[in-house]
Amino acid sequence: MAQIRDSRSITAEDGTVTVRGWAQDVRNMGGISFLILRDRFGTIQITMPKKKTDPELFGVLTKVPRETVVSVTGEVKASSQTSLGLEIIPSSAEILSEAQVPLPLGVIDKVNAEMDTRLNNRFMDLRKPEVRAVFELKSLMEDSVSEAVRSLGFVQVHTPKISAAGAEGGAELFKVQYFDRPAYLAQSPQLYKQILMSTGLDRIYEIGPAFRAEHSNTNRHVTEFISFDGEMSWIENEEQVMSVIEEIIDHVLASMKEKGKKYLEILGKDIEIPSRPYPVLTYSECLKMVNDNGLSLREGDDLGTEGEKIIGDIMKERGADLYFIAEYPEEAKPFYIMEKDGTPYSFSFDLDYRGQEISSGGQREHRYDRLVSRMKKKGLDPDDFGFYLDAFRYGMPPHGGWGIGIERLLVKMLDLPNIREAILFPRDPSRLSP
Repeated sequence: MAQIRDSRSITAEDGTVTVRGWAQDVRNMGGISFLILRDRFGTIQITMPKKKTDPELFGVLTKVPRETVVSVTGEVKASSQTSLGLEIIPSSAEILSEAQVPLPLGVIDKVNAEMDTRLNNRFMDLRKPEVRAVFELKSLMEDSVSEAVRSLGFVQVHTPKISAAGAEGGAELFKVQYFDRPAYLAQSPQLYKQILMSTGLDRIYEIGPAFRAEHSNTNRHVTEFISFDGEMSWIENEEQVMSVIEEIIDHVLASMKEKGKKYLEILGKDIEIPSRPYPVLTYSECLKMVNDNGLSLREGDDLGTEGEKIIGDIMKERGADLYFIAEYPEEAKPFYIMEKDGTPYSFSFDLDYRGQEISSGGQREHRYDRLVSRMKKKGLDPDDFGFYLDAFRYGMPPHGGWGIGIERLLVKMLDLPNIREAILFPRDPSRLSP
């Protein structure tokens, strides 16, 4: 029986092998024809000299519709005319699943399809090597994130995605019916990861889904995304959290550059690794920068997409792709962020990457009375957060943490035009299928 091989492992010394994949293209050149078979790792050329190939087999393989799933057995031969340096002379073949004609979306066609067409036929879109390469890199990214945090003593956890209360309140919650009472899809694991700081699990992380009911149809926003969250105890200030994030991002970028080389080449991309430490700007400094560049914002205003872009352009001129923005007004931050006493600011930060926020974090308020006070200040009822506040009644260490959008990080790293490029099946206000 012939050995089963893929385009990654096949060699010219293999003799007779069986290869399986999708019929990407058929080229008839008179006395010789070629079937280009595609699998996960690349393409394999099936070479069919008309006079040396069984007529019935020749007829089947030269008339096979594009994207049909085929199994081909044949002899491996060295070839200087193919990218693999080899070809297969077929002796038998089996059509495993014939593709209908016409295809809903071209795989190797040069004409670019609209985003909606691509997403409506995502199964076909993902057959394109350059589309699939993004998700190979996304998988590598999550692996490298875990490597980095584990080396720093973090423990992986999983928190509920259906909750009785939102982490931040507001209108961005998806309300669901939970048997006989209302519940909400998790905006973030914020409340639970803080609860865990009271347990002795003093460094934890989670990579999991988060949900935001935002009516926003931009190339940066979706309603479901993957969030990488971390929380750590025994900190003295938010700068310690920022330092840990730097270590993690530095490891991720270096790991992706090394281990993802093949996929980066498919995309024609490279990853630049910024020097450390990353620059730290204050919110007040950023406010002056955007005002000096024609965007009128007042103290306390959100920098917004346009403001972030202006700052990104300025920082690019200074040679910085990654930079922190710290000391946001406490009014602009959630209740769990610690206020900077005697000022209108807070111990908070964002990490921006080429003009877009990819992470938000800071030092949390660990003192029970002050936490309750901040809840009331934000118009929240502490009685709605009893399960959360209980953890602060009986000894809570100083702590802080962050949330990083995995897709946002990947999009900026690869300079992709739309966050939907980094999500297999995106969800936004107009898309619930496939």
